[in-house]
Amino acid sequence: MRTGFSSATVDLETTFFPLRRGSGDPTTRVDAREVWRATRTPDGPATLHVEGKNGGLTVEAFGAGASWLLDRATGWLGLRDGTEAFDPQPGPVREAWRRRRGLRVLRTGLVVEHLIPTILEQKVTGMEARRAYRRMSFALGEPAPGPARLLLPPEPTRVAELPYFAMHPFGVERRRAEVIRSVCAKAAWLDAAADLPLEQAKARIGSMRGVGRWSIAEVSRLGLGDADAVSVGDYHVPNLVAWALAGEPRGNDERMLELLEPYRPFRGLAQLLLETSGIRPPAFGPRMEPRAIERL
Repeated sequence: MRTGFSSATVDLETTFFPLRRGSGDPTTRVDAREVWRATRTPDGPATLHVEGKNGGLTVEAFGAGASWLLDRATGWLGLRDGTEAFDPQPGPVREAWRRRRGLRVLRTGLVVEHLIPTILEQKVTGMEARRAYRRMSFALGEPAPGPARLLLPPEPTRVAELPYFAMHPFGVERRRAEVIRSVCAKAAWLDAAADLPLEQAKARIGSMRGVGRWSIAEVSRLGLGDADAVSVGDYHVPNLVAWALAGEPRGNDERMLELLEPYRPFRGLAQLLLETSGIRPPAFGPRMEPRAIERL
């Protein structure tokens, strides 16, 4: 099944990059020309293919959930993010917006599919989290429909039934494993949050034990189209925002929110723009060291 958007401007690589959990992610392929994404919709497994073509976008979908995906294609492409009203003040965000006008905020309409890799990223290095998600996907995913030879993301019901120690070989300790299992046990209830008003949806997601402000923001920007969601509690982002907007080499959550306040209701978009700008704070101080939990 296929549809098209003749005048859409979407930077595919930058917009869809957050869906890709490292170069070895078997569920997603992203580059400047096209995107392939395997997903589990309420109607069944599906694969989305977006290709930049003749100045527009061609969108096609495969599998039982193809119609569900195409009905929500504008959300998946970020074409409902309201950024036509974004007019940042002069400075680094405005310059990044000038260069990245095709950066969009996705609204996939999914929750648990984004919560699983987000929980894996809690309090560990990015390398550890990407490795764990890759291992989990290879162990628990099935072949996705379509010609891309992707794997579907882990199926929540199957994950919920795993004992916590079954995730140890993936590099996941008991705390994160238990949070993932509890989230997957309530997958239908959590995914239904996508149909609620935004604040109610975020409150439902945050009612799960082990899912805090940082996780809510990460899922909201991907699943709910929340262009104002800021990564409070992130290890790196406060420093980036403080350096880019105030020339301060280190920042905290309070300072980050203060500096981003003028960009409301697009604070999350401003954060994304700074992350893609190439600006980096001075590198000094302790770094979070990767661990091999599966060897402990």
